Amino acid sequence: MVKQQRAARTRESLVRAAAEVFAEEGFVAASIAAISERAGVSPGALNFHFDGKTALARAVEGRAAEAVRSITRAGGGAGRAGDPLGALVDSTYALQRLLVGDVLVRAGFALGADVAHRSRVDLRGQWRLWAEESFGAAARAGQLADRVSARDAARLVVAVTAGLEVLGAVHADGADVHQALTRIWSVVLPGIAAEPQETD
Repeated sequence: MVKQQRAARTRESLVRAAAEVFAEEGFVAASIAAISERAGVSPGALNFHFDGKTALARAVEGRAAEAVRSITRAGGGAGRAGDPLGALVDSTYALQRLLVGDVLVRAGFALGADVAHRSRVDLRGQWRLWAEESFGAAARAGQLADRVSARDAARLVVAVTAGLEVLGAVHADGADVHQALTRIWSVVLPGIAAEPQETD
């Protein structure tokens, strides 16, 4: 039991170290030596737990995908039942918090965009599909303007979050990214949301 716990801790430290190195250096420049040194284990120990750099990258992406799924399953958090557009907006903030604060998510997105790595996980595609489903629900709830398609709105959300992902990686300042996202939504929402219905 103790041996299994130690092995699990070693694997966790290796995945986290790999995420840090991938996020900082990219897939090609990241070396087994740098990852094992950051994790505090020997390269031999790394190779015992993972069959090379690609296996580590896939472990990082898998963890990032789980984190993104946790956001989409939560649908933006509590208090948004019947408000798919509000839930989607809340989810963009949740994703940005992860991109700034969780190196596994940041590295997972970076690996997905790295042409030198053959990713098995399409985090941006996963995010886009969920955004499209959310916008579809918003349209059915009468929350989208008539001229706005769920597909186009989802592409916009992915472009915005991917752009802020870069800002988050550069500045690593959650408040800065949060403010930028708030300003973007203040411009975007009036263009895509349906006019509020007047009540007598």
